[in-house]
Amino acid sequence: MSDVVYDLREARRARYAVAAVFCVHGAVTGSFATRVPWIREHAHLSAGQLGFALAFTAFGASCSMPLAGRISHRFGSRTALRGLIALWTLALVLPSLAPNMLTLCLAMFTYGASAGMADVAMNALGVEVERLLGKSIMSSLHGMWSAGALTGSAAGTLAAHLGSDARLHFALAAATLTLLGVLACRWVLDLQPGEDEEPPPRFALPPKSALLIGTVGFCAVFAEGASLDWSAVYLRDQLDTSAGLAAACTTGFMLTMALARLVGDVVVNRFGAVRTVRAGGGLAVLGGLLIVLARQPAVAMGGFALLGLGIAVVVPLCFAAAGRSGPNPSQAIAGVATITYTSGLIAPGLIGGVAQATSLMVSFVLVTVLACGLAAFAGVLRSGDRSRPEVGRPNAAVPDPRP
Repeated sequence: MSDVVYDLREARRARYAVAAVFCVHGAVTGSFATRVPWIREHAHLSAGQLGFALAFTAFGASCSMPLAGRISHRFGSRTALRGLIALWTLALVLPSLAPNMLTLCLAMFTYGASAGMADVAMNALGVEVERLLGKSIMSSLHGMWSAGALTGSAAGTLAAHLGSDARLHFALAAATLTLLGVLACRWVLDLQPGEDEEPPPRFALPPKSALLIGTVGFCAVFAEGASLDWSAVYLRDQLDTSAGLAAACTTGFMLTMALARLVGDVVVNRFGAVRTVRAGGGLAVLGGLLIVLARQPAVAMGGFALLGLGIAVVVPLCFAAAGRSGPNPSQAIAGVATITYTSGLIAPGLIGGVAQATSLMVSFVLVTVLACGLAAFAGVLRSGDRSRPEVGRPNAAVPDPRP
């Protein structure tokens, strides 16, 4: 990128701006998730057909993520993110317009592709702001994503309760979120490629460092996907709880993750990424054991809370480590994102398959075993560890001389 010196005021402003973009990105996901039943009914799909169509989200994201770096190189980081976040927010409308499975598959592919490119672009900018400030901020950025998802989910729940047409709901949400996202992009960093800088390849295999870092992210996202989709079922089937208490377990898991991410940077700045992930892995394993051994709903709910607490900051730290691991942050981040998206895609189905063959309790034994991988592989997050800002160096944040 071009040699630009930023003062601390600009770097901090860029942090708040990219945090707002994360929030908008999460709000789109939360809005969509609440209206999946309406989309299924509108397209006249069975549960199997719906699952097949939803799989195109991850497929689209995986195909598009490597393009994000090239787009940022071509247009600059600010313009690229502005366009990609607008594409993502407007893509929210597409699934509600699909009248059958074929059109829904196409809509979900586009929806996932726009999500993936915006995801890589905003995480790359987050890593750059983190480098300028010389302290961890990725956990709080992903906490803002979780907060946005909860906000979008709450608004979507209200819309569903009122019986509103998802096409109207999504149109209003898309218009609002597009406006907010484009406005927030006004203050993100505007990184431009250097004169002699080669554009990144359109498609390339992720570097080896991204594969190792992605292994840690895979373990965390697998546990997250399994808990989000199966925690309520676990309480209902294994512990015979009410539907309301089972739903409250899932909500509590999401809230635990959101709160842990919002405050996680304090822990990371104090103890470092490796020790934080190792400790988180220990908490996740303890949570998994409580879930497996639980005979009372309260114990299982406590286990899911500990599991959420343990994995909350792992993915943000994986993105941060990927962005520091080589000369092409976008390519490395895209590689890690592809691995984590894949994990989130296969986790719910694999948990269901194991449960069908054995029991749901055995499925969460698998989750607990994978949680051990967080502690085992945490050391890969040490590579390219961030340093304090280098005052006066290109792209470094320097003290603001203005009063």
